[in-house]
Amino acid sequence: MRARSALVYTVLRLLAFLVPLGILLLFPIFRELPWLAAVFAALIGLSLSLLFLRRPLDQVTGDLAARRAERRAANRRTAAETDADVEDAVVDSTSDGRPGSER
Repeated sequence: MRARSALVYTVLRLLAFLVPLGILLLFPIFRELPWLAAVFAALIGLSLSLLFLRRPLDQVTGDLAARRAERRAANRRTAAETDADVEDAVVDSTSDGRPGSER
């Protein structure tokens, strides 16, 4: 579901840009200055996405935050296991296997 929400948000953002761009390019002035049509379409698309795409944006950012939290938790477990292994190695190297022979 994570990839689906990101894909939906991306497609909606592209449509919010491409539809106004297509409409603006129908006007004669924007046919002569297509870069100006692109600038206006970007501003219109940004405005539309801020107004109407709040829910898909929240889903995408929530999924990204959950994925990041999972990665951090996995790294913490790995760090704790590594720390325990290092401590075990130090204890093993300081004793020769007999009880009470620690330095």
